[in-house]
Amino acid sequence: MATASLQSPHHPHLYHCRHRRHFPSTTTSSSSSSIFPTLSLSSSSSSTSTTATLAAILAPVTSSPTFDALAGLLAAKDFQQADEVTRRLLIALAGEAAEKRGYVYFSEVQFIAHADLQAIDTLWLRHSAGRFGYSVQRRIWKKARRDFTRFFIKVGWMRRLETEVEQYTYRSFPGEFIWELGDGTPEGHLPLTNALRGTQLLGSILTHLAFEVEEEEEEESAEKEEGEKDVSSSMRLFKPDYSF
Repeated sequence: MATASLQSPHHPHLYHCRHRRHFPSTTTSSSSSSIFPTLSLSSSSSSTSTTATLAAILAPVTSSPTFDALAGLLAAKDFQQADEVTRRLLIALAGEAAEKRGYVYFSEVQFIAHADLQAIDTLWLRHSAGRFGYSVQRRIWKKARRDFTRFFIKVGWMRRLETEVEQYTYRSFPGEFIWELGDGTPEGHLPLTNALRGTQLLGSILTHLAFEVEEEEEEESAEKEEGEKDVSSSMRLFKPDYSF
């Protein structure tokens, strides 16, 4: 399996697909498949297999899920199905063209309503004790200086190899991903995002104005709260003494 070190210039490309969720790689397995494209492809990979795989990936979504469906799955802690429904919701929200082709162009993300993207994020936050969601991923990504390799490692989409040199490899879907909320589950691990064509889609989601507005409101609220504390503290320190 291809590996990537922390200093690697290559960006791993995470993807979701509706049916098999498989990408042609140098090694195949009947039980699991890599959710990242490998850094190099073997010449022995058959064109027939590749064509069939891509056809499954690009198959159009035939039915649109609802926010209620997502809420129900998250409440039941069925994070794997909730992850799939989230992907399909994004496709539906991106418009008719996205639904027909079965995936979202990064340039279409800006047209998704702020309220809709915030609603998805709120549901993930609410049912994960604030551990999952796009806003959580945005914070981690910004803390990683917007470096996707570091971000993927931080949220657990890559795992460290048992080698003397610090190296990482992409996790295989679905077996190597964590579908339950536990103490060892990395913050921001879910939801996954389609990055088959690069990291632009994920970047467009994480930089969507919906989360920038939320961030600004949180910062303003924090500043206001801090200001009130300062005033209260100041009043205690300089309270006039009329006891004479």
